[in-house]
Parts: sequence; structure tokens; C-alpha cells
Amino acid sequence: MRETTAKLEEHRSRSELGGGIDRIKTQHQRGKLTARERLAILLDPDTFEEWDRFVEHRSHDFGLDKQKFLGDGVITGHGKINGHLVFVFSQDFTVMGGSLSEMHAKKICKIMDKAMDVGAPVIGLNDSGGARIQEGVLSLGGYAEVFKRNVIASGVIPQISLIMGPCAGGAVYSPAMTDFTFMVQDTGYMFVTGPDVVKTVTGEVVTSENLGGTSVHAIQSGVVHGRFSNDYDALMEIRRLMDFIPQNNREHQPLKTSPAITPIPSLNKLVPENSQHPYDMKELILNVADDGEFFEIHKDWAGNIITGFCQINGQRVGIVANQPMVLAGCLDINASRKAARFVRFCDCFNIPLVTFVDVPGFLPGVDQEKNGIISHGSKLLFAFAEATVPKITVITRKAYGGAYDVMSSKHIGADVNYAWPSAEIAVMGAKGAVEIIFRKDIDDPEKINAHTNSYQEKFANPYIAAKLGYIDEVILPQDTRTKIARSLEMLQNKHIMTPWKKHDNISL
Repeated sequence: MRETTAKLEEHRSRSELGGGIDRIKTQHQRGKLTARERLAILLDPDTFEEWDRFVEHRSHDFGLDKQKFLGDGVITGHGKINGHLVFVFSQDFTVMGGSLSEMHAKKICKIMDKAMDVGAPVIGLNDSGGARIQEGVLSLGGYAEVFKRNVIASGVIPQISLIMGPCAGGAVYSPAMTDFTFMVQDTGYMFVTGPDVVKTVTGEVVTSENLGGTSVHAIQSGVVHGRFSNDYDALMEIRRLMDFIPQNNREHQPLKTSPAITPIPSLNKLVPENSQHPYDMKELILNVADDGEFFEIHKDWAGNIITGFCQINGQRVGIVANQPMVLAGCLDINASRKAARFVRFCDCFNIPLVTFVDVPGFLPGVDQEKNGIISHGSKLLFAFAEATVPKITVITRKAYGGAYDVMSSKHIGADVNYAWPSAEIAVMGAKGAVEIIFRKDIDDPEKINAHTNSYQEKFANPYIAAKLGYIDEVILPQDTRTKIARSLEMLQNKHIMTPWKKHDNISL
């Protein structure tokens, strides 16, 4: 028995060394933690159960038979985050650059399958040089098996990717299909083709950072939902995110009842008297959120709209809000894409939606039209109209034109629609409307001024919409948190029957 026990311990020690002490040192010199160190931070202490630690590849070509490491470049298993079960894989760059082989992929697929069986999230820590070239179609097939499971799991269990090293070629498509993708600055990269290939094919000389670093994907492309300065911060933020999302699409969080009436007088002064002056919508969000806790999604991309998670009276909610500080809160292509994807995630996982509206319309311009604002804008409209979760909308100031309809209006299915006294619900702003309606008086400033005042008096308020039943109640800003909490309580048993369909056909 002693001999067999010693053999087991020897195998365990070998597996924990990954590619060896020298490669671990190199990993640390690059500012990166090892695959096991990352899991130790991500998971609650003493909860990780590792699977397949003794798996090896079975290839013989190109000298691979002489390069075998226990675990084959990825650590897989399950553990807990804040007491909740999660399945994880962590790629080990010290083993053949974390390259994906047939067996490496099978390990990932095994934990994905089991996560689906038991209804638990999957978190992938990506740090890989890509497909193991020596294995040819076996490694390519391995990627495809992972992709297929990403699609099957979509909308059933949450899937989260963290890019902590290179992620290139076919490897990028798995994170792209997960619900949330985050990246570590300076060490994380994503690109379909790397700098060397780009130089060979196009002649362009570009660095990894400029081609696929956080400055590209967190700010310009929107491929990743957030960026973090180092491995530790990234892992701790993933732990925080898990408090705001459910285990699976069947989980319903119990709701606290009878929220206390807690007016927030400072909100009465949030909207400036001059409707042309901006204000920070995040101030409203932080005031209505429990303990001022808000986990923002896509913070650095499409800043004219805000998306993220918080809790209100103990219930997790998804927040969508126009941001007057950026582009006056206009909807454009990126804002529409950003919010539509977020709304669909919340609807998949039974997370109520709270929408704060201050939108002067869709962003005008030749570039927007040429790049498909019509199609992209319809994605947000489609997402809100399709969503069957509880939907609560608060119009704080402007709600103009088609953007009023799109931002979870009563007409497309919002359950409860509130407006502040400062709300302006109209086809467009008074100045633009008057110049169209009274073209013949355009050269008479006095008449135009009178028409403008008349238009503002009639439409620059929430009362016409309230008289027609499109606004359920005009509320004081200070009562916003209480009103939302009571509406969430009222809507907790909401159930909508929808026509049978295989799936919808959102305008991709």
C-alpha cells in the first residue's frame, strides 16, 4: 500500500509542476500567475475538485511522443465561488504554450457537459498559443467540439471567459460566444491572425497590443466586456460578478417583500434646469442600488449607454441607461449592439430589467447610416420587445422620436413606466419640431420663439403620455428606488405565454 500511495503522490507532484520550475519562473517574469495559482484565487478555499489531472495526449508525430505532461496543458474541475458551484478550466501556458490538443479539448468538453447536467456556470481562464499544430485536424476538431458546446449551453448556463494570455486563431471564437469576456491588460491578446501573419499577408507591421490588446477590444471593438490591470484583480472581479448572476436559466431568486420607504432627496436635484446641460446617470444608478454596488458591463465601450448589474431590495436586476455625459445619450450603432446583447442575457436568465431613459434620439450622420444604424438599432428594439422578464422603465428627461419607443416603452411591452416631472416625451426637441412645422415663419424670430414656447408647454412634459396611459405614474425623483422595489415585488410572478417558434430571427 505504501508503494502505491507513494506512486500516487509522485504523479500528483508531477502534475502540479506543469511544464516545470523553469517555465513557471518564466510565467511569473511575464507578470502572469500560473494556471493553479489563478484557480486558488478564483475559487473558495478548499473547494476545488480536479478532474483528469493525469490525462496525456496520445500523439506521436513530430516528436510529440517524447513531450508528455500530466494534464496536457489545462486544469479542469469544479469548485465554489461565494458558496455557489462553478465548473472551471484553466489553461497552463507552461505546458507547450497552453496549446489545445485533442485530449486538452476533451477535458474542457467533459466539464462543460457536466455543468449542463447539473445547471452550473462555466468559467474559462484562457492562456494558450492556439491549436497544437503537430496534431493537425485532431486539434481543430477539438476546438469545434468546444464551440458546439458553447452554442448548446448558451442561454442555459452562464459562460464566462477571462483572457489572461494569448488567444489566437480559432481559439477566439469560444470566448466570443460566451456571455461575458474579460481581459487582463498587457498580457491578454485576442486576434484571428497574429502580427506575423498580418505582416506576411498585408505588409502591415503591428504589435500584439495594437492588433488585439485591451486598448482594441475593450474600447474600440467591444469584443471584451471589461479589462483589468492584473491577474489578481481580474479574478477577484469575476468573483464579484458571480454574486449578480444566477446558476442557470431555471433559477429564480427569492424576493424580499415590503421595501422600506427611503426617499433620496438628492435625486430631486440631479437633472439640470437647462435641458441642454448633461448630468451623470451613474449617480442615479448608484443611489437606487443596494449599498451603492454596481457591476458595470462594457464600461469602456459605447459610453453613451450604461449596462450592468446591481441589486434593488435584495433582488438582482439588469440596468440599461442612457448616459447624457457621452454624445448627449444618443443611441448609435455601438450603443444599440451593447445594450441589445445585455438585454438578451438578462432575459435568458430571468433577471428583471430596469431602464433609465434620457435619450434625444438616434445619432445622425452619414457614417451611422452607411454602417447600418437601421439594422443595429433594431437589435435593441427587438431585444426589449422579445424580453419576457419584468421590465420597469423610468424616464428622467428626454425621450424623443423612435428612441423613445426603443428604450423599453409601454408600447413594446414594458410592465411599469414611470416618469419624473422633468420628462419630455415628444417626436423631437422643440426647436427642431417648430422649424419643420412652421417653416413659413422661419425668418420671424418672434413667431418662432412663440411657437417654441407653445410646443414646449404642450410636449416638454410627461403629462400628455400619462393622460394616455403610456406613463403609469409621474413620480418624484426621490421616490425612484421605492417605486422600483415595489414594482419588482408586484411582478415577481409575471408569466407570459408566447407563440411556439423554433427561434426568432433577430437582425444580426
